[in-house]
Amino acid sequence: MIGSVYLHAPFCARRCFYCDFAVQVRRSADPGPWVEAISAEVERHAGAGRILASPLHSVFVGGGTPSLLGPEAMSGVVRALGRERFGPETDFTAEANPESLTSEVARGWAAAGLRRLSLGVQSFQDPVLRWMGRLHGAEGARRSVEVARAAGIDDLSVDLIFALPPELERDWRADLETALRLGVPHISLYGLTVEPGTGLARAVAEGRVGTAGDEAYAESYRLAHDLLTAEGYRHYEVSNFARPGHESKHNQVYWSHLDYLGLGNSAHSLVGGERFWNLRDWEAYRAAVGGGEDPIAGRERAAGDAARLERIWLGLRTSTGLGEEWVVGTAAESLRRGWVRSGLAHDGPGLRLTVEGWLHLDRLAVDASGALTLPSPVADVP
Repeated sequence: MIGSVYLHAPFCARRCFYCDFAVQVRRSADPGPWVEAISAEVERHAGAGRILASPLHSVFVGGGTPSLLGPEAMSGVVRALGRERFGPETDFTAEANPESLTSEVARGWAAAGLRRLSLGVQSFQDPVLRWMGRLHGAEGARRSVEVARAAGIDDLSVDLIFALPPELERDWRADLETALRLGVPHISLYGLTVEPGTGLARAVAEGRVGTAGDEAYAESYRLAHDLLTAEGYRHYEVSNFARPGHESKHNQVYWSHLDYLGLGNSAHSLVGGERFWNLRDWEAYRAAVGGGEDPIAGRERAAGDAARLERIWLGLRTSTGLGEEWVVGTAAESLRRGWVRSGLAHDGPGLRLTVEGWLHLDRLAVDASGALTLPSPVADVP
């Protein structure tokens, strides 16, 4: 049984300057064709023996901009997956952008049983939002929190982007303090990356936009850690902070290397140790599932060194890190002691990175892959 599901809603009113996601630019989107395609894919997976648990552990609707699909979108998700699969403990989350999270949308989603909302705020400063190509302003970002709460959705997360080009003169501390004043129980932080093929990549290549250096990136990351943890947030994963009890249950499935099913164009899945992913283009995906064809575009199964590196990288992302069962033998003990002496890892059982360690996560995971031992498979739930 598969306990977690991700659904990709690919529609956006505008593509952001830095975005390389699989999105379709539309001013409005009808949820009907999307729900129909998702339903057909669920049936296809069931026919292939990929059966969803009842109740589900977690359901996450991402994008794109799911809120562009309107107030009926989440009731459509419930129908597509099966109402019997949504229980009191199911972590049902969706993403929304401030400009399309109307009171009607929030109320409709709450009535469908949505428990958690992730708001794509990115910044509370108008010049920064304009540069990104966002359609909401600073006031719209703040208002979206009020709209969600008025509909009865209190388990809120806010996304913020840091390490922006220096010429923007963005006040990172001010954005963090605004998020704190709003009292949202979960905050996700993402450093800006220059992805090939984006408008940002072209601007950087032409010298029209600068990039934040490594030290500026590190300073912003340390500042966020210091401010948020001082206010009682737990830095439970490299990019995520939560008040106790408000951690993302769905994302913990990814970090724990547990099975999940991805539905929709470009969605990725992990089932029985095999990864597979769907066609990237929405129309191609829709035509495939609508015509009874397989929308899967590729498959892979990590083994040996690749599997060990993936598990190490995922484990080191979290505050719980890797358990003592990983640290076996002289090489592993030597690695741990070296990291502790250098301030990259906490002293104690297992292997848990400090904030300084997280700044070097990719390199440290590679270094560890030759020293740590892959233990027996983990349990089915985090």
